[in-house]
Amino acid sequence: MNLEYSPLGDQAVIIQIGHAINELTHKRVQQITLILENSQFDWFIEYVPAFTTVTVFYDPVKVSELSSDSSILPYDWVCKELSSLLTNLRDTESVQARTVEIPVCYEEEFAPDLEFVAQTNNLHPEEVIDIHSKGQYLVYMIGFAPGFPYIGGMDEQIAAPRRENPRERIPEGSVGIAGNQTGVYPIETPGGWQLIGRTPLELFRPQDTPPSLLNAGDRIKFIPISKADYEKYKEGEHD
Repeated sequence: MNLEYSPLGDQAVIIQIGHAINELTHKRVQQITLILENSQFDWFIEYVPAFTTVTVFYDPVKVSELSSDSSILPYDWVCKELSSLLTNLRDTESVQARTVEIPVCYEEEFAPDLEFVAQTNNLHPEEVIDIHSKGQYLVYMIGFAPGFPYIGGMDEQIAAPRRENPRERIPEGSVGIAGNQTGVYPIETPGGWQLIGRTPLELFRPQDTPPSLLNAGDRIKFIPISKADYEKYKEGEHD
């Protein structure tokens, strides 16, 4: 596996795993984050996984204390440590994934852009719902807002451009489409994705550890529900 290293300022290293957003690159990102999670370094601060990279933040003062050669820059020293740690990484190594079911109510009051997505693709709204809820999805990364999942694998039959004028407030739980991606807004926030439904699940749970219901690597299954079931979920009465 060819990994490329580059600096991000004077306290971070970007590990470039691939250059295309796909499941193989995602698998390698997951493998590296798992290794970092299970490793302990005095110089380590945190890591940030993304679509094709993992960025490792380090303490340059600690690195200078640990290095036996003062002529070596902290960045070069960390790159050498990471290279040694990841040298035996193999594509055959697997990362266990879980499947999370996300109930979604696609009724009109929660889906102001469903008709637009249907018209854009010459489909009936019911066909959009059927395609969206039967998709095979993967959470590639968490970002933009706390707990916001970037979910790949959506069928291009229901792809749609972002709104020309983003909304100032998108309700928590709204399910959207942007290009060939789908996602769920975990908190109320501005946004430009086309909204096709809403889930009653709380994706951002600041009282929990970790605070995000979803994690990179999770498989997602969207389950259509009625408005009555949506209300039951919200009231905590659903099984």
